[in-house]
Amino acid sequence: RNLLDMDTFSKSDPVVVLFVQGSGSSEWKEFGRTEVIDNTLNPDFVRKFVLDYYFEEKQNLRFDPLGSHDAVLGAQDFLGQAFVALGEVIGSQRGRLERALTGVPGKRCGTILLLAEELSNCRDIVTMQLCANKLDKKDFFGKSDPFLVFYRSNEDGTFTICHKTEVVKNTLNPVWQPFTIPVRALCNGDYDRTVKIDVYDWDRDGSHDFIGEFATSYRELSRAQSQFTVYEVGRGARAGGRGAPHTGADPPLRPQVLNPRKKCKKKKYVNSGTVTLLSFSVESEFTFVDYIRGGTQLNFTVAIDFTASNGMPSQPTSLHYASPYQLSAYALALKAVGEIIQDYDSDKLFPAYGFGAKLPPDGKISHQFPLNNNADNPSCAGIEGVLESYLQSLRTVQLYGPTNFAPVINQVAGAAAQVTDGSQYHVLLIITDGVISDMLQTKEAIVTASALPMSIIIVGVGPAEFE
Repeated sequence: RNLLDMDTFSKSDPVVVLFVQGSGSSEWKEFGRTEVIDNTLNPDFVRKFVLDYYFEEKQNLRFDPLGSHDAVLGAQDFLGQAFVALGEVIGSQRGRLERALTGVPGKRCGTILLLAEELSNCRDIVTMQLCANKLDKKDFFGKSDPFLVFYRSNEDGTFTICHKTEVVKNTLNPVWQPFTIPVRALCNGDYDRTVKIDVYDWDRDGSHDFIGEFATSYRELSRAQSQFTVYEVGRGARAGGRGAPHTGADPPLRPQVLNPRKKCKKKKYVNSGTVTLLSFSVESEFTFVDYIRGGTQLNFTVAIDFTASNGMPSQPTSLHYASPYQLSAYALALKAVGEIIQDYDSDKLFPAYGFGAKLPPDGKISHQFPLNNNADNPSCAGIEGVLESYLQSLRTVQLYGPTNFAPVINQVAGAAAQVTDGSQYHVLLIITDGVISDMLQTKEAIVTASALPMSIIIVGVGPAEFE
């Protein structure tokens, strides 16, 4: 919106170039560019950028609008730029973020409006159970050991394996355990795409004997929600057509091609047995983005280990030692995790606690003291505010012990228990140098909190063993 006008006789012909920054790198690489829209300062671009999104990484993006006034010669005017983290866009209301463009001294460059949507539009998870009846006997001294192999058909006509059942030993009438598979994996979200199922007899040496096959689709499978569906083994995709199921005593829907391996041996061959779909149920799997879009707010709390085992903060050997050139191990861990989490915390106010220290003036040991020294409001403004309060506490408290986690876990669990309607989610980051002193109480606190909307991230710093 309101881009700079760099053309003399008309408005700019803008194009936006997206650059991404490699993980752990300062280098920017071009990812792609939009189409050019002629003669406008308020373009609405159609072309989308499809990016893989990783919650656990800081994914830095740079958008450079250019005025492409001579597409033939490739001459382009710089119209500004905007820096943004992908998490900021996804964490913004309705996935919509507006950011001012900068970079042209002394001029207002306008704004860029970014919208993000998740492309995986099929979130359904299927649970199904199958059994078979009168399968061909393949073993000389016993019955078959059958298992099923599911294949998803691809756009080019090939098939990709997507599931194997367990082997049921020594039976021609196996009942397989129920299993769960994403609809994306089964048919890529295309309900009418062929799903091919092979039936094998397991052999110890891996040369499994082929019993037969049948073909179906997600749509046909889903009918089993209201009725059993029976498939004849030895008919279908291997001979070039889709295998049609039949239900109950109904005849097959259309003539089928027999299993070619059997056909040449037995003139009276009917099939190699039947497979029955006993049950089929579908549930939607909601993603992290769904919850954020639905209005769930993340509340980020930090707890930092102030026990004496970290070493005196004034000594270079201490894990709390910060030189003029480098942050301490604790500060590095805090920034690494906190800068990702903060994109999803709307108010950017983070309660921050220390544990395992003696507090002035009476030297009382505390396992959940506010780093900003304000018991009524322990929140700090942003990760920088947490760092500032952490450094201030290092100058005023005495590192002591023991290393108790339970008090701060129970503190956050108490806050999480107050709102359980899905609108609030709590993340507790504990940064520590070693062995937990109150392991039994910590386990109890985690078990108690396990039904609450909260996660606990524990980051170990220093050379200790963290098993």
